[in-house]
Amino acid sequence: MKTFNDVLNEQMQNNEFKKEYEAIQPGMNVIRAIVDARTSQNLTQKELDRRSGINQADISKIENGTRNPSLKLLKRLADGMGMVLKIEFVPKENI
Repeated sequence: MKTFNDVLNEQMQNNEFKKEYEAIQPGMNVIRAIVDARTSQNLTQKELDRRSGINQADISKIENGTRNPSLKLLKRLADGMGMVLKIEFVPKENI
């Protein structure tokens, strides 16, 4: 049975797929960072709702990629998790 990485590596040989996949990675990285930060503290979306004042349904939409969060919203999420929002620019050759 093929793993996800096996299939991904095969698909990455297609230049059109690779271009689209790379284009969505910044958004996916944001989603991954939010979910990882929340789950590392054993917080449910509802608990983060109470801490941040952001409705649980909106947190769910952000985490499943159907809503793009603003910087203000990301800062509120970070505050709700007792964290600081950090955004950085990294040279392309370092990724």
